[in-house]
Amino acid sequence: MLLVNGSIFDGEALLPAGHAILVEDGRIAHIAPVAAFAGYVGRTVDAGGMTVLPGLIDCHAHLVLGGELNPSAVLAGISHVELTLRCLENATASLAGGITSMRDLGGVDHVELRVRDAFNSGRMFGPTIRAAGKFICMTGGTNYFIARQADGPAEMIKAVREQIHAGCDCVKLMATGGVLTPGVRLEHAQFTCEEMTAAVGEARRFDRPSAAHAMTPAGILNAVRAGVDSIEHGIMLDQQCIDEMLLRGVVLVPTLMPFHCMLASNVGGVPEWAMEKARWASEHHRRSFKAYYDAGGRIAMGADTGTPFNPHGNAAWELAHMVGAGMKSIHALTAATATAADLLRLDDRGRLRQGFAADLLVVEGNPLDDIMAVADKVNHRFILKDGRVVRDDFTNAGRADSRIRRPTVGA
Repeated sequence: MLLVNGSIFDGEALLPAGHAILVEDGRIAHIAPVAAFAGYVGRTVDAGGMTVLPGLIDCHAHLVLGGELNPSAVLAGISHVELTLRCLENATASLAGGITSMRDLGGVDHVELRVRDAFNSGRMFGPTIRAAGKFICMTGGTNYFIARQADGPAEMIKAVREQIHAGCDCVKLMATGGVLTPGVRLEHAQFTCEEMTAAVGEARRFDRPSAAHAMTPAGILNAVRAGVDSIEHGIMLDQQCIDEMLLRGVVLVPTLMPFHCMLASNVGGVPEWAMEKARWASEHHRRSFKAYYDAGGRIAMGADTGTPFNPHGNAAWELAHMVGAGMKSIHALTAATATAADLLRLDDRGRLRQGFAADLLVVEGNPLDDIMAVADKVNHRFILKDGRVVRDDFTNAGRADSRIRRPTVGA
């Protein structure tokens, strides 16, 4: 098919007006001025007044979770069959929300790895997935109820090897306390730098990147000095954290969504100890994000999808929160496409380039002017995953055209 007349954001920049994209055999075959396609007789999608961009990438999701109020209670005693179905349903919902690739950063008993394999192999149709396997935490640490608990460098190495043996794409380390785990404090570093260094080094020895749940300075610095590739959350980055992250090129995945979702919910039932931590964290989170952004730090989008009141299918809203916290729209879009693809080692996704996978999202309007054009899926009109149609509002609305229409002014 040929997409014409729309503005094209290629993952890093807006292309000059008048370009079109040809998709063949699940790949982007060519991007060129529309005149280069004169005489084309296949399906033509008229995206006039719209923007074509790469499919979005969610760098922080949990497929076993679906936005439930109390994750630990939901997961207690649930069968692997039900977990598998939940993962399939949640991944499909994310795809329908414009997320064509995602990274699962902590599941249950490696069920999500098998779901990943089903999607990535083409056995089932869904988003491209990278997955960490089990969380690795200290004894009694954050998410201990579903994590691999480990203490000391030797045990950390063994825990990493177990995830690699299970088939993980990356390693997830819990460097500080978390909001939803009772009895842990956000300001406490839960692993020593020595423990973190042992784990990151073992992951790197087998060519696995590492991500650290790290909210406050002591744990963030332990993780950064150990060599992690990304800091997840980073709600309180002081100047030392920022300087050392910049020095090492560490990517921040801010996950602004969860605190907003918890504090904005009117459902009730959230334990007061969790709400207290969420309120404390939210006061610092946006400022830390903006400080790292202003310093020129690398940022990738991740919505912590699946956490309470934050179900799959809504991850694009993270873009609105990033822009609301002070990020330029074009940089938010890059965080959700090109930078996210680099972090996840998706060499042929996240950008609109000849030969890359045809993961495309077409939205009404111009998200560079108004990020809601992409953040709110009500504005999504067309989604391709590996060249296969996920959503097609054009056919139903009669907008599919069999000929090329010359670009309109400002297209």
